[in-house]
Amino acid sequence: MAVAPYASPIERVWYYGFRVFCGAIFFFLIAPILAIVPLSFNAEMFFTYPMPGLSLRWYEILFGTEPRSVLWQRAMYNSLVVGISATVLATGLGTLAALGLSRASFFGKGTVLALLLSPLVVPIVITAVGVFYFYAKLGLASTYLGLILSHTTLGVPFVVITVLSTLTGFDHNMIRAGQSLGASPVRVFFKVTLPLILPGVVSGALFAFATSWDEVVVALFMASPEQHTIPRRMWSGLRELLEPTIAAAASLLIVLSMILMGTMEMLRRRSERLRGIRP
Repeated sequence: MAVAPYASPIERVWYYGFRVFCGAIFFFLIAPILAIVPLSFNAEMFFTYPMPGLSLRWYEILFGTEPRSVLWQRAMYNSLVVGISATVLATGLGTLAALGLSRASFFGKGTVLALLLSPLVVPIVITAVGVFYFYAKLGLASTYLGLILSHTTLGVPFVVITVLSTLTGFDHNMIRAGQSLGASPVRVFFKVTLPLILPGVVSGALFAFATSWDEVVVALFMASPEQHTIPRRMWSGLRELLEPTIAAAASLLIVLSMILMGTMEMLRRRSERLRGIRP
């Protein structure tokens, strides 16, 4: 929106100064990405500018057949298995929790909600230590199941928040109408409730997947060498052999994050249209 023609000089200075300030903050946040992506095409194995040439050799390592490639490909496989499994569990549990919290009124409701959202505010190191000691006693440390359950714990709060926000404008009379017509609670959920809250459910699932895909601290505690995920493999690479393959993997993660952000924005707009907020 352009500045109003009747704006005073001070208002014009504030208008343009505020936008320059916001642009500077945005550049400060985006600068590391602008620096790391070109380095993934560096012909030499150095993180330096200017680059002597361009090459796809580091991407070929990610998808090639040499020993290093096997490690990266195993990490990709682990990230997909753990991420998808944790997303399915977090989406189911978080959706059920959000539905219960939105429809029921009981003593300690705020405490239950705070506990569900606690992984968002508790330092991740404390969470990682807690889940490690808990699952170690159950014999689940250094197992796929333990890693999946740990990532599920981190993903549930995102699902709860997004589904609860979707349920804010939900008309519960539609549920009563379905029940009055003889539909069972399960049928009402799948035919009435779920289609209306689906954008929020999918958005929460995408947040949960992104959280699992990008998580490294819990993986440091819970994953064995055979269960290294992409972020865990990148961490090992930073300690053992610093090369642009890490930049190539980071660039792929950036592309995936951009796709997820675009998808979530589309779902947000669809949800607003369904709720009549925007045409």
